[in-house]
Amino acid sequence: MIERLTGRVVERKPPLLVLDVGGVGYGVQMPMTSFDNLPSDGEATVLTHMQVREDGWQLFGFTSETDRGLFRDLIRINGVGPRIALAVLSSMDGNTFMRYIAERATDRLTRVPGIGKKTAERVLLEMKERLGDALPEPGGVRVSTGGAVGEAVAALTALGYKTTEAKRLVAAADAPADAPVEDVIRAALRGGDKRQDR
Repeated sequence: MIERLTGRVVERKPPLLVLDVGGVGYGVQMPMTSFDNLPSDGEATVLTHMQVREDGWQLFGFTSETDRGLFRDLIRINGVGPRIALAVLSSMDGNTFMRYIAERATDRLTRVPGIGKKTAERVLLEMKERLGDALPEPGGVRVSTGGAVGEAVAALTALGYKTTEAKRLVAAADAPADAPVEDVIRAALRGGDKRQDR
């Protein structure tokens, strides 16, 4: 799986970004909020999500782990594909979306093209279940998790843990701030194993 690309920006035609990585041009579809964080030219690093289908494969790109995690959670919801997930994250940044989930702001989500009231309600309900206590208090501000901690949460989520549980396990691991991501993941998994043994 392709998880990250670093290369020279050779084409910007939203939602498509083309990166030249060692002479190979990778086409990456990105939400507008991620486009806004890219340099106008020169080299860029993009976090990616690769989707393999019978008719080909697609790369989706993000400039933050938060946005990539939200995209991955969104496309797991029945009736929400990559197109709608990109539209959501193009209409608002990740922190704003998290706030709308916490506030159950259905009316805000129905402003996104392709999302009706029923879909908006389902998205908000399922995202709230997935993210749980990672959400801000209604009206509050979410502090995004980055670095090794953020990568460890993403890794546990990829292993099948719910985001809420992954965040809880990483927090309980209480790894040093400068610990390598592999150590954080191992400590979190050991904590999870101990909880299952009880």
